[in-house]
Amino acid sequence: MTEPDEEELGDLPPSAKLVYKVLEYNGPLTQKKIVAESMLSARTVRYALERLDDIGVITEDVYFADARQNLYEIDEESSTETEPAISD
Repeated sequence: MTEPDEEELGDLPPSAKLVYKVLEYNGPLTQKKIVAESMLSARTVRYALERLDDIGVITEDVYFADARQNLYEIDEESSTETEPAISD
């Protein structure tokens, strides 16, 4: 999968776009930290994460510091285009 096209992200609600940008700028975060950074409600963040997951641009992993929470990050395969290797 290549970089998510603007049309794909453009179809998302503003809250999902904001959550995507928060993850893009801050790296992997828990839902609680996304709520704090975005100043959105927990329910809105949950919905935004579902929408981003539906189009396959984020990944969800166990947050080892507190296994009751998940860690969300932008899926590297979908967020960067394949670049040719630089040879020395």
